[in-house]
Amino acid sequence: VADMMVCPLDLRRLFHRLTIASSLSIICFSLVYLLTGCCDSEKEFLANSSGKEWTATQRLPQAIIIGVKKGGTRALLEFLRLHPDIRALGSEPHFFDRHYARGMDWYRSMMPKALDGQIVMEKTPRYFVTVETPARVHAMSQDVKLIVVVRDPVTRAISDYTQIISKSPDIPPFESLAFKNRSTGQIDSLWSPLWIGLYAQHLEHWLAWFPRTQIHLVSGERLISDPAGELSKVQDFLGLQRIVTDKHFYFNKTKGFPCLKKPEGSSKPHCLGKTKGRTHAFIDPKVMQTLRDFYRPHNQRFYQMAGQDFGWQ
Repeated sequence: VADMMVCPLDLRRLFHRLTIASSLSIICFSLVYLLTGCCDSEKEFLANSSGKEWTATQRLPQAIIIGVKKGGTRALLEFLRLHPDIRALGSEPHFFDRHYARGMDWYRSMMPKALDGQIVMEKTPRYFVTVETPARVHAMSQDVKLIVVVRDPVTRAISDYTQIISKSPDIPPFESLAFKNRSTGQIDSLWSPLWIGLYAQHLEHWLAWFPRTQIHLVSGERLISDPAGELSKVQDFLGLQRIVTDKHFYFNKTKGFPCLKKPEGSSKPHCLGKTKGRTHAFIDPKVMQTLRDFYRPHNQRFYQMAGQDFGWQ
């Protein structure tokens, strides 16, 4: 009788131990199965659960802001960086105009890591006016999307000069640099602040290598007055969902410039640096009018090439 009473107890203990061992075996097998990536679906699960960081790589850019200097390129880049599907290099690499001899591997190494589906981009405003650049960019990619921020060439030139004198206060007055001969009113169109504003001439070089549909023009004026509207067009051009909207901006009356409510990686509002929205140097109104007369035919030609009128005086 005693043996008959002990036997069920031993059987229960044995069954309990077997259950524990079986459970441990299943857990161990599952861990090994997941860690060794035995099937694609499990690898995809792990990648998704870890934010897809395992697939982040450095790639050549699929979009480039190529110009123009003092047009609003820094503002556009900072606004675009709010979009989760954009990975943008903060500094200007100047690869296609200054460092081309370093090669594509060096250029790729400058890019931020990006996940599949994210767009890698950079900005170097000098590209737009460098003659060799369009062919070099085309050699990298025939499908790259190009963005140009343009602004009234007269106010752009004054902004350019204002930046120059902030760094070199001893340079001659704007008027003496802008004219070959002040008495005859002959403009020195090769002076960099004025030459950059010959947009039609520069765009022509790019259209020799890329179709107009691959070049998106942003109005520098509307980027200030209606940043969300311009960003919507850029997001459409890049094939992205319209995530950056008017809720991301507020207008700073002191600077006369839009600021970000919540920039990337921060919960605090952010305005661009002190150099953005600063007061321009005073220029004689007669000189301003002479410059507007000079640019008028160039602007009209640019409007025709662009397929839109930017409304510059």
